[in-house]
Amino acid sequence: MPDEKPPVPILPAATILLVRDDPTFEVLMVKRHHQIDFASGALVFPGGKTHQGDHDPSWEFRTLGWGEAMPEKRPLRIAAIREAYEETGILLARHPDGSPFNADDRAARARDDIAHDRRSFLDLITELDVNLDMGALTVFARWITPPLTPKRFDTWFYVAIAPPDQLAVCDGWETVDAEWIAPAEALRLGEAGERTVIFPTRMNLQLLAEASDAEDAVVRAQARELVTVEPKITDTPQGRVLVLPPNAGYGEVAEPLSKVM
Repeated sequence: MPDEKPPVPILPAATILLVRDDPTFEVLMVKRHHQIDFASGALVFPGGKTHQGDHDPSWEFRTLGWGEAMPEKRPLRIAAIREAYEETGILLARHPDGSPFNADDRAARARDDIAHDRRSFLDLITELDVNLDMGALTVFARWITPPLTPKRFDTWFYVAIAPPDQLAVCDGWETVDAEWIAPAEALRLGEAGERTVIFPTRMNLQLLAEASDAEDAVVRAQARELVTVEPKITDTPQGRVLVLPPNAGYGEVAEPLSKVM
């Protein structure tokens, strides 16, 4: 009997849907660099794996909403904010007086060092004398990558209203573009083949497109029951498909494997 391959580890990850009304409802998306080994060239929401620094207990003194988050969820929220900062330059944080963080040259200069682990994110936040606004994040969805893929992630999707006075600028290494786009338009571009939109992103764009504006997107996420999505492979007369839980909010979905990217 041939040796069985060890199971692919499932890595914790977080991504963030930054939304705004400027003047119409838009979400911030980034185009991944073509040399990235996962979803290369795809239009995605900012996000990535959790890092060791996201688990530092000292974050208790540099976050808002620490006590309201379950201990195992705190690193995910920190990772979501960090990844958004690294990939787009937008930092969800507040000054000690509660006013929102707008922009700072020190934050802009530090992005490369933070992204390449030459400096800790906590060190930067301490220097800026701000607190990460974990309370700004609302759980939007949770997806676990199916076993058919070479890499697997347990990804928590969060939605947050973007601060009005920060500009989104791609990092140039993981992402090569950052754009504000209406969810319906992102779906249209993917359907037309003008952008690569992978299956989980497409499903969550469809869910996001049901909202009328940024505030409505947050309200809907708060009201929706969280159902973990781990797509299952099912054989049908038309071929193999990925099936989602019918109560997860996406409707009846049976996606042909040939269309899953």
